[in-house]
Amino acid sequence: MTVSAEAVPHEREMDLVVRAARVESDGVRSLDLVSAAGERLPAWTPGAHIDLVLGEGPDALVRQYSLCGDAASGEIWRIAVLRTADSRGGSQRVHDDLRVGDVVKVRGPRNHFALAASPRYLFIAGGIGITPILPMVAEAEAAGADWRLVYGGRTRSAMAFVDRLAPYGAKVTLAPQDEVGYLDLDALLGAPEAGTLVYCCGPEGLLDAVEARCAAWPQGALRIERFTPIAVDDTGNREFTVVLKRSGLTLTVPRDKSIYAVCRENDVSPLASCLEGICGTCETEVLEGEVEHRDAILDEAERAANTSMMICVSRCRGDRLTLDL
Repeated sequence: MTVSAEAVPHEREMDLVVRAARVESDGVRSLDLVSAAGERLPAWTPGAHIDLVLGEGPDALVRQYSLCGDAASGEIWRIAVLRTADSRGGSQRVHDDLRVGDVVKVRGPRNHFALAASPRYLFIAGGIGITPILPMVAEAEAAGADWRLVYGGRTRSAMAFVDRLAPYGAKVTLAPQDEVGYLDLDALLGAPEAGTLVYCCGPEGLLDAVEARCAAWPQGALRIERFTPIAVDDTGNREFTVVLKRSGLTLTVPRDKSIYAVCRENDVSPLASCLEGICGTCETEVLEGEVEHRDAILDEAERAANTSMMICVSRCRGDRLTLDL
Protein backbone atom coordinates (compact mmCIF):
# COMPACT_ATOMS: atom_id res chain seq x y z
CA MET A 1 0.00 0.00 0.00
CA THR A 2 1.30 3.47 -0.81
CA VAL A 3 0.40 6.50 1.24
CA SER A 4 0.95 10.20 0.99
CA ALA A 5 4.33 11.45 2.16
CA GLU A 6 2.99 14.81 3.31
CA ALA A 7 4.76 16.41 6.25
CA VAL A 8 3.40 15.72 9.72
CA PRO A 9 2.68 19.06 11.44
CA HIS A 10 3.58 18.02 14.98
CA GLU A 11 6.70 16.16 13.92
CA ARG A 12 9.69 17.40 12.01
CA GLU A 13 10.20 15.91 8.59
CA MET A 14 13.97 15.77 8.33
CA ASP A 15 16.48 15.13 5.62
CA LEU A 16 18.88 12.51 6.93
CA VAL A 17 22.00 11.16 5.26
CA VAL A 18 22.97 7.50 5.17
CA ARG A 19 26.34 7.59 6.94
CA ALA A 20 26.91 3.84 7.09
CA ALA A 21 25.30 0.63 5.83
CA ARG A 22 26.13 -2.84 7.10
CA VAL A 23 25.07 -6.43 6.61
CA GLU A 24 24.05 -7.59 10.09
CA SER A 25 23.05 -11.15 9.18
CA ASP A 26 21.58 -13.12 6.30
CA GLY A 27 18.90 -10.83 4.89
CA VAL A 28 19.27 -7.99 7.40
CA ARG A 29 20.84 -4.66 6.50
CA SER A 30 21.32 -1.77 8.93
CA LEU A 31 21.57 1.93 8.15
CA ASP A 32 23.08 4.69 10.26
CA LEU A 33 21.29 7.98 9.60
CA VAL A 34 22.57 11.45 10.51
CA SER A 35 21.21 14.95 10.01
CA ALA A 36 21.95 16.41 6.57
CA ALA A 37 22.14 19.82 8.26
CA GLY A 38 24.53 18.65 10.97
CA GLU A 39 21.94 19.11 13.72
CA ARG A 40 21.31 16.93 16.74
CA LEU A 41 18.48 14.48 16.20
CA PRO A 42 15.34 14.46 18.38
CA ALA A 43 15.57 12.37 21.54
CA TRP A 44 13.96 8.94 21.56
CA THR A 45 13.32 6.12 24.01
CA PRO A 46 13.58 2.33 23.60
CA GLY A 47 10.69 0.95 21.56
CA ALA A 48 10.45 4.02 19.31
CA HIS A 49 10.17 3.86 15.54
CA ILE A 50 10.50 6.31 12.68
CA ASP A 51 8.84 6.74 9.30
CA LEU A 52 11.18 6.33 6.35
CA VAL A 53 9.85 8.06 3.23
CA LEU A 54 11.03 6.12 0.19
CA GLY A 55 10.59 8.11 -2.99
CA GLU A 56 9.08 11.44 -3.90
CA GLY A 57 5.60 12.83 -4.34
CA PRO A 58 2.19 11.54 -3.31
CA ASP A 59 3.01 7.96 -4.29
CA ALA A 60 6.09 7.69 -2.09
CA LEU A 61 6.24 4.62 0.13
CA VAL A 62 6.25 5.28 3.86
CA ARG A 63 7.52 2.48 6.07
CA GLN A 64 8.04 2.24 9.82
CA TYR A 65 11.28 0.88 11.29
CA SER A 66 12.32 0.54 14.94
CA LEU A 67 15.30 2.49 16.18
CA CYS A 68 17.85 -0.03 17.38
CA GLY A 69 20.96 2.02 18.14
CA ASP A 70 22.09 3.91 21.23
CA ALA A 71 19.17 5.89 22.65
CA ALA A 72 21.63 8.26 24.34
CA SER A 73 23.16 9.31 21.03
CA GLY A 74 21.84 12.51 19.56
CA GLU A 75 23.94 12.14 16.44
CA ILE A 76 22.94 8.83 14.83
CA TRP A 77 19.72 6.92 14.31
CA ARG A 78 20.14 3.27 13.41
CA ILE A 79 17.53 1.05 11.81
CA ALA A 80 17.76 -2.53 10.56
CA VAL A 81 15.61 -3.94 7.78
CA LEU A 82 14.87 -7.54 6.84
CA ARG A 83 14.59 -8.25 3.15
CA THR A 84 11.30 -10.10 2.81
CA ALA A 85 10.23 -12.33 -0.04
CA ASP A 86 6.78 -10.74 -0.08
CA SER A 87 8.11 -7.19 0.20
CA ARG A 88 5.64 -4.45 -0.73
CA GLY A 89 8.61 -2.39 -1.87
CA GLY A 90 10.05 -1.01 1.36
CA SER A 91 12.63 -3.62 2.27
CA GLN A 92 13.66 -4.03 -1.35
CA ARG A 93 14.40 -0.32 -1.67
CA VAL A 94 16.37 -0.22 1.57
CA HIS A 95 18.47 -3.19 0.49
CA ASP A 96 18.92 -2.41 -3.19
CA ASP A 97 18.67 1.35 -3.62
CA LEU A 98 19.93 3.19 -0.55
CA ARG A 99 23.67 3.84 -0.49
CA VAL A 100 26.05 5.70 1.81
CA GLY A 101 25.67 9.41 1.10
CA ASP A 102 22.04 9.19 -0.03
CA VAL A 103 19.54 11.58 1.53
CA VAL A 104 16.21 10.26 2.80
CA LYS A 105 13.24 11.97 4.40
CA VAL A 106 12.37 10.77 7.89
CA ARG A 107 9.57 11.57 10.33
CA GLY A 108 9.31 10.86 14.02
CA PRO A 109 10.23 9.35 16.33
CA ARG A 110 7.10 8.06 18.02
CA ASN A 111 6.75 5.32 20.60
CA HIS A 112 3.81 2.97 21.19
CA PHE A 113 6.03 0.23 22.64
CA ALA A 114 7.70 2.10 25.48
CA LEU A 115 9.67 0.33 28.20
CA ALA A 116 7.88 0.77 31.52
CA ALA A 117 9.82 0.73 34.78
CA SER A 118 9.93 -2.71 36.39
CA PRO A 119 12.23 -4.71 38.67
CA ARG A 120 12.17 -7.67 36.25
CA TYR A 121 11.76 -8.18 32.52
CA LEU A 122 11.43 -11.12 30.19
CA PHE A 123 12.22 -10.12 26.61
CA ILE A 124 11.22 -12.44 23.78
CA ALA A 125 12.35 -11.64 20.25
CA GLY A 126 11.81 -13.47 17.00
CA GLY A 127 13.84 -12.63 13.90
CA ILE A 128 13.87 -8.93 13.01
CA GLY A 129 11.79 -8.38 16.16
CA ILE A 130 15.12 -8.02 17.95
CA THR A 131 15.40 -4.41 16.75
CA PRO A 132 13.19 -2.65 19.33
CA ILE A 133 14.37 -5.05 22.03
CA LEU A 134 18.06 -4.13 21.68
CA PRO A 135 17.82 -0.67 23.28
CA MET A 136 15.39 -2.07 25.84
CA VAL A 137 17.89 -4.56 27.23
CA ALA A 138 20.51 -1.82 27.30
CA GLU A 139 18.20 0.37 29.38
CA ALA A 140 17.21 -2.51 31.67
CA GLU A 141 20.88 -3.29 32.23
CA ALA A 142 21.71 0.35 32.97
CA ALA A 143 18.82 0.53 35.44
CA GLY A 144 20.08 -2.54 37.31
CA ALA A 145 16.90 -4.48 36.63
CA ASP A 146 16.73 -8.27 36.64
CA TRP A 147 16.21 -9.26 33.01
CA ARG A 148 16.67 -12.00 30.47
CA LEU A 149 16.24 -12.25 26.73
CA VAL A 150 15.24 -15.27 24.67
CA TYR A 151 15.98 -14.61 21.00
CA GLY A 152 14.84 -17.01 18.31
CA GLY A 153 15.54 -17.11 14.59
CA ARG A 154 15.43 -19.47 11.64
CA THR A 155 19.20 -20.04 11.70
CA ARG A 156 22.10 -18.57 13.65
CA SER A 157 23.39 -16.84 10.52
CA ALA A 158 20.02 -15.13 10.06
CA MET A 159 20.00 -13.65 13.58
CA ALA A 160 21.14 -10.03 13.56
CA PHE A 161 23.13 -8.27 16.30
CA VAL A 162 24.28 -11.43 18.06
CA ASP A 163 27.67 -9.78 18.56
CA ARG A 164 26.04 -6.82 20.27
CA LEU A 165 24.30 -9.17 22.72
CA ALA A 166 27.38 -11.24 23.54
CA PRO A 167 28.60 -8.99 26.42
CA TYR A 168 25.41 -9.75 28.36
CA GLY A 169 26.48 -13.38 28.75
CA ALA A 170 23.99 -15.80 30.32
CA LYS A 171 21.21 -13.19 30.40
CA VAL A 172 20.73 -13.84 26.69
CA THR A 173 19.58 -17.19 25.28
CA LEU A 174 19.97 -17.67 21.53
CA ALA A 175 17.59 -20.22 20.03
CA PRO A 176 18.16 -20.86 16.31
CA GLN A 177 15.24 -22.97 15.13
CA ASP A 178 17.37 -25.31 13.03
CA GLU A 179 19.42 -26.16 16.14
CA VAL A 180 16.92 -26.23 19.03
CA GLY A 181 13.47 -26.13 17.43
CA TYR A 182 10.75 -23.67 18.36
CA LEU A 183 10.96 -21.55 21.50
CA ASP A 184 9.68 -23.41 24.54
CA LEU A 185 7.01 -20.88 25.44
CA ASP A 186 5.34 -23.19 27.94
CA ALA A 187 8.52 -23.28 29.99
CA LEU A 188 9.02 -19.52 29.66
CA LEU A 189 5.46 -18.39 30.32
CA GLY A 190 3.65 -21.34 31.90
CA ALA A 191 3.78 -19.87 35.40
CA PRO A 192 3.05 -16.14 35.86
CA GLU A 193 5.89 -14.27 37.55
CA ALA A 194 4.84 -11.47 39.86
CA GLY A 195 6.47 -8.13 39.15
CA THR A 196 7.71 -9.20 35.71
CA LEU A 197 6.92 -7.42 32.46
CA VAL A 198 7.06 -9.43 29.25
CA TYR A 199 8.11 -7.60 26.08
CA CYS A 200 7.77 -9.46 22.81
CA CYS A 201 8.31 -8.55 19.18
CA GLY A 202 8.51 -10.83 16.16
CA PRO A 203 6.40 -12.64 13.58
CA GLU A 204 2.65 -12.95 14.03
CA GLY A 205 2.77 -16.64 14.96
CA LEU A 206 5.12 -15.90 17.85
CA LEU A 207 3.08 -12.94 19.06
CA ASP A 208 -0.16 -14.92 19.02
CA ALA A 209 1.43 -17.82 20.87
CA VAL A 210 2.94 -15.56 23.53
CA GLU A 211 -0.33 -13.68 23.92
CA ALA A 212 -2.22 -16.95 24.45
CA ARG A 213 0.20 -18.14 27.12
CA CYS A 214 0.15 -14.80 28.93
CA ALA A 215 -3.64 -14.87 29.29
CA ALA A 216 -3.16 -16.08 32.87
CA TRP A 217 -0.59 -13.39 33.70
CA PRO A 218 -1.62 -10.15 35.46
CA GLN A 219 -3.30 -7.65 33.16
CA GLY A 220 -0.72 -5.39 31.57
CA ALA A 221 2.18 -7.76 32.11
CA LEU A 222 2.54 -8.43 28.38
CA ARG A 223 3.62 -5.73 25.93
CA ILE A 224 3.85 -6.60 22.24
CA GLU A 225 4.54 -4.79 19.00
CA ARG A 226 3.09 -6.01 15.73
CA PHE A 227 4.52 -5.48 12.26
CA THR A 228 1.31 -6.48 10.47
CA PRO A 229 -2.31 -5.41 10.88
CA ILE A 230 -4.84 -7.44 12.81
CA ALA A 231 -7.07 -9.52 10.55
CA VAL A 232 -10.63 -8.15 10.71
CA ASP A 233 -13.83 -9.43 9.14
CA ASP A 234 -15.28 -6.27 7.62
CA THR A 235 -18.37 -7.91 6.09
CA GLY A 236 -20.41 -6.57 8.99
CA ASN A 237 -19.32 -2.94 8.56
CA ARG A 238 -22.08 -0.42 9.21
CA GLU A 239 -22.52 3.13 8.02
CA PHE A 240 -22.18 5.73 10.77
CA THR A 241 -21.84 9.47 11.34
CA VAL A 242 -18.63 11.19 12.41
CA VAL A 243 -18.61 14.72 13.79
CA LEU A 244 -15.34 16.63 13.36
CA LYS A 245 -15.68 19.16 16.17
CA ARG A 246 -12.83 21.54 15.31
CA SER A 247 -13.66 21.47 11.60
CA GLY A 248 -17.38 21.97 12.18
CA LEU A 249 -18.29 19.09 9.88
CA THR A 250 -20.73 16.21 10.20
CA LEU A 251 -19.89 13.44 7.74
CA THR A 252 -21.22 10.02 6.80
CA VAL A 253 -18.76 7.14 6.84
CA PRO A 254 -20.03 4.41 4.49
CA ARG A 255 -19.40 0.72 5.05
CA ASP A 256 -16.58 0.54 2.52
CA LYS A 257 -14.55 3.60 3.61
CA SER A 258 -12.51 4.58 6.64
CA ILE A 259 -12.90 7.72 8.72
CA TYR A 260 -9.52 8.83 7.40
CA ALA A 261 -10.60 8.44 3.76
CA VAL A 262 -13.85 10.36 4.33
CA CYS A 263 -11.93 13.16 6.06
CA ARG A 264 -9.58 13.49 3.11
CA GLU A 265 -12.49 13.57 0.68
CA ASN A 266 -13.85 16.56 2.61
CA ASP A 267 -10.61 18.56 2.67
CA VAL A 268 -9.65 17.60 6.20
CA SER A 269 -6.11 16.22 6.28
CA PRO A 270 -5.48 14.22 9.46
CA LEU A 271 -2.05 12.73 9.98
CA ALA A 272 -1.53 9.22 8.66
CA SER A 273 1.20 6.93 7.47
CA CYS A 274 0.66 3.15 7.34
CA LEU A 275 -3.15 3.17 6.91
CA GLU A 276 -3.16 -0.30 8.52
CA GLY A 277 -3.44 0.51 12.23
CA ILE A 278 0.14 -0.41 13.10
CA CYS A 279 2.10 2.88 13.26
CA GLY A 280 -0.05 5.17 15.43
CA THR A 281 0.33 8.29 13.29
CA CYS A 282 -3.42 8.80 12.87
CA GLU A 283 -4.32 8.43 16.55
CA THR A 284 -7.16 10.87 17.24
CA GLU A 285 -8.90 11.97 20.42
CA VAL A 286 -12.45 10.66 20.85
CA LEU A 287 -14.86 13.16 22.41
CA GLU A 288 -18.13 11.20 22.21
CA GLY A 289 -19.25 7.77 21.06
CA GLU A 290 -18.01 4.21 21.40
CA VAL A 291 -15.12 2.98 19.25
CA GLU A 292 -14.78 -0.40 17.58
CA HIS A 293 -11.01 -0.71 17.81
CA ARG A 294 -9.27 -2.53 14.97
CA ASP A 295 -5.69 -1.37 15.42
CA ALA A 296 -2.67 -3.36 16.55
CA ILE A 297 -1.38 -0.68 18.93
CA LEU A 298 -3.69 0.07 21.85
CA ASP A 299 -3.79 -2.38 24.74
CA GLU A 300 -6.98 -3.54 26.42
CA ALA A 301 -6.93 -0.80 29.05
CA GLU A 302 -6.43 1.90 26.42
CA ARG A 303 -9.25 0.48 24.32
CA ALA A 304 -11.56 0.35 27.32
CA ALA A 305 -10.75 4.00 28.12
CA ASN A 306 -12.27 4.93 24.72
CA THR A 307 -10.33 8.21 24.60
CA SER A 308 -8.51 7.75 21.29
CA MET A 309 -8.65 5.71 18.11
CA MET A 310 -6.75 4.99 14.90
CA ILE A 311 -9.02 6.49 12.28
CA CYS A 312 -7.40 4.60 9.40
CA VAL A 313 -8.95 1.28 10.50
CA SER A 314 -11.17 1.62 13.58
CA ARG A 315 -14.89 2.36 13.37
CA CYS A 316 -17.92 3.22 15.48
CA ARG A 317 -19.87 0.65 17.51
CA GLY A 318 -22.97 2.79 17.39
CA ASP A 319 -24.32 5.42 15.04
CA ARG A 320 -22.22 8.45 15.88
CA LEU A 321 -18.69 9.47 16.87
CA THR A 322 -17.37 12.92 17.74
CA LEU A 323 -13.65 13.44 17.17
CA ASP A 324 -11.18 16.21 17.93
CA LEU A 325 -10.49 17.02 14.31
